[in-house]
Amino acid sequence: MEQMATIGKVISTHGVRGGLKVQPFSDFPERVKTLHRVFVETAAEVKAYQVREAFVHGRFWIIFLQDVEHIDSAEQLRGALLKIPLTERVELPADVYYLDQIIGLTVFTLEGQRLGQVSDILQTGSNDVYVLRQADGSEILIPALKSVVKKIDLQHGLLVVDLPEGLI
Repeated sequence: MEQMATIGKVISTHGVRGGLKVQPFSDFPERVKTLHRVFVETAAEVKAYQVREAFVHGRFWIIFLQDVEHIDSAEQLRGALLKIPLTERVELPADVYYLDQIIGLTVFTLEGQRLGQVSDILQTGSNDVYVLRQADGSEILIPALKSVVKKIDLQHGLLVVDLPEGLI
């Protein structure tokens, strides 16, 4: 199976016609209007569905899927993750990355010192913070700022930082 990106989670039903209320994980909420097909991952399986209708409703998406036409069948999908193939993600501008592209990168200083691997990203509101796991299991928090992050090389799996004095 091709690699997938998770774009949302079914949090409840919507109406009696099988609508799904979805918490989007996307920075592009309007993209829901262009979805033709999604993969729904439940504890039991991953299944492809054609999208009958989809729209933004406040902070959420409302999605109607082919073969999910009643509230009972929609209820079975509560908690499921909605996924799309990586090849169908919105193309980002240069120097902008998806979170899953950053997680797993090995981090080095400008001097070549290996700091660790990005294990998580904290979204604080003002700027993201990269959580680096070191070889000994300890963690370092690095602000994801242009003044700190000097290079991201996805092809080679590395991220180069210029740490402010006293950060670690």
